[in-house]
Amino acid sequence: MEKVRLGFVGVGGMGQCAHLINYVDLPDCEVVAIAEIRENLGKKVAARYGIPHVYRDHTELLAHEKLDGIVASQPYNRHGVLLPDLYAAGVPVFTEKPLTCSLAVGEKILQSLRKSKARHFVGYHKRSDPATVYARAEIDRLKKTKELGAFRYVRICMPPGDWVAAGFRHLLSSNDPMPALETDPLPEDMDKETQDAYNAFVNYYIHQVNLMRHLLGEPFRVVYADPSQVILVVRSESGITGVIEMAPYSTTIDWQEEALVAFEKGYIRLELPAPLAVNRPGRVTLFRDPGDGAVPQTIVPQLPWMHAMQQQAHFFIRAIRGESTPLCEAAEALEDLRIAREYMRLLKGK
Repeated sequence: MEKVRLGFVGVGGMGQCAHLINYVDLPDCEVVAIAEIRENLGKKVAARYGIPHVYRDHTELLAHEKLDGIVASQPYNRHGVLLPDLYAAGVPVFTEKPLTCSLAVGEKILQSLRKSKARHFVGYHKRSDPATVYARAEIDRLKKTKELGAFRYVRICMPPGDWVAAGFRHLLSSNDPMPALETDPLPEDMDKETQDAYNAFVNYYIHQVNLMRHLLGEPFRVVYADPSQVILVVRSESGITGVIEMAPYSTTIDWQEEALVAFEKGYIRLELPAPLAVNRPGRVTLFRDPGDGAVPQTIVPQLPWMHAMQQQAHFFIRAIRGESTPLCEAAEALEDLRIAREYMRLLKGK
């Protein structure tokens, strides 16, 4: 495989500014076609990025193109409708988070995936930030060497803020009408109020649910849901406690997301930039206080000028080539929906 041949299904806001703009710069990748139901928008995007073929929908694209992978940046409540068709192509598929908007639809998606030759990677881009990659490697090393004692605790905090960070400044738009599209249903065993609360949690905080598992390195369950909806508490398979702080405060022109991974004699602090910030990795701070007369140290490694969405695109190309990456696959993404369901049962009793 010289260059990976990619097809894009959907080039709306996230499709253009979070994904396409990063793939067209990769030397080992060629975006050969896009499918966009807004005809004028599809033509404008193709012209800007030099993409040779534009199709009205994914069915036309798959009928005419031989692809090595598909990027389908779609609303997550469209995944259950769309993904079985994409899986039939038998190539790796990338979508944004979450897997879908209900556990029941997610299970149907997994059934369809298992019947195909495809692989499905879900865009939890925080895993791909250079800071997260560095932190996860250091966590694994410290768990093995035990030089800072036992692994004790994980805390993730993501207050609402400016997640866009001027990231849509390159966005192309058009006057094409958006047709009515079939969508996946929300959980049918919930009343409307609970559905809305569940959907909001999945939309805003499923990234932190996934990042918690990634940093812990093992599954976990929800053990407490704060009635004020500020925090939830989890316990991992091996008994480590974790806390997700959802909205203890908010910011207007900033993004202040962080994770603290604590050992007995030190910690790793991970600070992540706004999701659409470019050329800006997160920051890692390592604090070590091993005792026995050793001088405590604070280390801040210099990371490459690469943002998470950019490296995520690189990782998907590696995944297509069969190389190992930190990307999240669909089966694990289904577990995030299970956690969301657990949380809602504790919060609402439903």
